[in-house]
Amino acid sequence: MSATQPRTVTNWSGNVTFGAREFAAPASVSELQGVVARGRQVRALGTAHSFNDIADTPGTLVSVTKLPPVVEVDSAAATVRVAAGLPYSDVVGPVERAGFALPNLASLPHVSVGGSVVTGTHGSGVRNGCLSTSVAALDLVTADGDLVTLARETHPREFEGAVVNLGALGVVTSVTLDLVPTFAMRQRVYEGLPLEVLDAHFAELVAGAYSVCLFTDWRGPRLTQVWVNQRIGDPDPTVVHEPWFTAVPADGPRHPVDGLDATCCTQQLGVIGRWHERLSHFRPDAVPSAGDELQSEYLLATQDAPAALRALDLVRERLAPVLHICEVRTVAADRLWLSPAQGRDSVSIHFTWTSDLDAVLPVVRLVEDVLTPFAARPHWAKVYTTAPDVVRSHYPKLPDFVDLVHAYDPHGKFTNEHLRRCIDADRSTHC
Repeated sequence: MSATQPRTVTNWSGNVTFGAREFAAPASVSELQGVVARGRQVRALGTAHSFNDIADTPGTLVSVTKLPPVVEVDSAAATVRVAAGLPYSDVVGPVERAGFALPNLASLPHVSVGGSVVTGTHGSGVRNGCLSTSVAALDLVTADGDLVTLARETHPREFEGAVVNLGALGVVTSVTLDLVPTFAMRQRVYEGLPLEVLDAHFAELVAGAYSVCLFTDWRGPRLTQVWVNQRIGDPDPTVVHEPWFTAVPADGPRHPVDGLDATCCTQQLGVIGRWHERLSHFRPDAVPSAGDELQSEYLLATQDAPAALRALDLVRERLAPVLHICEVRTVAADRLWLSPAQGRDSVSIHFTWTSDLDAVLPVVRLVEDVLTPFAARPHWAKVYTTAPDVVRSHYPKLPDFVDLVHAYDPHGKFTNEHLRRCIDADRSTHC
């Protein structure tokens, strides 16, 4: 049995030092059950790719990365059951060899499946939901140490609330994901599209291929790059031939941040590869960053994207000095109660900031002020200062989620300060 011991643990970027008295890395589910059953306050940790205190606890911080690395493809059901602590990079190979694919991937293949799912992380594509929408079932250890399976088919009432659960229902040990037939893709990068083009052509541009990602450094009124990922077998992206599409094809591999080495990026220039070799921006065998950055992200209705980007352009002189890159992606609407794309086709505006928190926070507040008219929902695991009552107002099913939390964790073992602030997790008729 792995020892439970105090130690200093930080998140991926190092801007959060967890305050846990104990750290546990159980090597089996049964060992995890014992740790959870004994703990008074518990939070789970995957690859720690978070930028706020959502995973923190004063009690026991439990890493799920040492659990058995299960990847079990069920070809008949077209699903794969994977250990929650595995990064997507460890899952895609077995899935591809079985003749299947995941519908989408995040920009980084290094993030854990469990952490991505419970926070509503996403890739891009107007017809692609967030990664959580692929979940068919969750296995989790609840407050008493019981192992529970919540499945779409067997728990239809609470399932839509249980997937994006912010770690509030228990420690997720494995996730069953829906699969699609494998497919190939090609990726091309274009440079220098004027921002004004988006006023009339944003919807057309982002729907132009299976996955489209837009980048700007806000140093001028233009998109620095447009990444177009075409699925082989789909029609060629005609959008890049429209008269208004004045961006030019990149003459070599590009990193999203202009001037940085692109060797860590997935292959571009239209070279055909498998889905998992193109959907992420970065190769799994190359770490794109040492974590010397902060990240914020906000999701708003797709139809509001042109106006929101125009509003941000008005303050770009404040954004650029503390910004590495800003990325704009699309996410299809879903029914998951706490998904940032719940109930509306969404556009995400993602900011990769410098690591200077004192300089970044005032700009984060400015961004939030600019995006207030668009009911922007912050990503649960990234830097944001949006008032808790405003965050709560964006989620009509939040009261149902709080009831679900109290049904599975009546004494608040998995609740922490972040959840108390942002979802009012202590509110309950049971209190």
